[in-house]
Amino acid sequence: MANASTKTLDHILHLVPPATLPECIDAFRKLGFTISPGGTHSHGLTANALVIFADGTYLELAHFVAPPHTNSTHGWAQKQPGWIDYAFSGNGGAPSIAEAINARAEKEGTAVRYEPEIRGERKRDEDGALLQWTITGRVGGEERFRFPFYCGDLTPRELRVPLEPSNVTHPNTAQGIAYFKILVPQGELDGTVHQLTSVLGSAPRTSTSSEIAWDLDPQPSRVTLVSAPTQLILRAAQDEEELAYVRARGASVYEVGFFVLESKDELVGGTPYGRVAWVRGVGDGGGA
Repeated sequence: MANASTKTLDHILHLVPPATLPECIDAFRKLGFTISPGGTHSHGLTANALVIFADGTYLELAHFVAPPHTNSTHGWAQKQPGWIDYAFSGNGGAPSIAEAINARAEKEGTAVRYEPEIRGERKRDEDGALLQWTITGRVGGEERFRFPFYCGDLTPRELRVPLEPSNVTHPNTAQGIAYFKILVPQGELDGTVHQLTSVLGSAPRTSTSSEIAWDLDPQPSRVTLVSAPTQLILRAAQDEEELAYVRARGASVYEVGFFVLESKDELVGGTPYGRVAWVRGVGDGGGA
């Protein structure tokens, strides 16, 4: 695995207020998503449920089991509810994703640094199976949330992301993640583009003065009929809604678009804390 991809979406994280995961599950069900059981992380502070897609990606719906202490060092403790982070696939071993990104960034002079991988784990609610992985994230403060962290499985990925038909079949016909949009302040767009290019290891597919998009690599385990790639879209905040979002939350995920097989009356909707959009999927006549 000498040339491991650093641009394969694994999952997107949606945080809700402490002890409100059941209400979050209800909100996503009302949007037509099937909810799969998650579990409790090993430190006991957070728990989750999942929305798994046929393209092999998923949403992590998470909450703190109880309100975190005001001086908590947990990375989510000071985050406002909504889309807060996103993960790309690591490799769970050698070669180190962090070392590969750091070497590329040093060569390109983009000042990106990733932490050494650390281990994480949680137990599945339905059967108590222990899931283990390694994660690495960008060094830095709030600005790190505009960049992916990486999750590499130590136990089989299908334990963490079970792709049984009952899990990936959604009443709203969602097949996967079409795109996710990250908002940044206008003055930070160019610098973020250069740094994200180092992290992803590829140039953008499209670029305008206010919006840049990269095509991402598919999950090897995908079973969807949708052939179009997931896109990461980086956008400089433009209108008042976007500017207010960045002022309140910093640069971060703003909107997630989902491939669906059936057209929707409303192209953009959401939960109380997260903005979603619907994209009519393009089929290729067979699964991958």
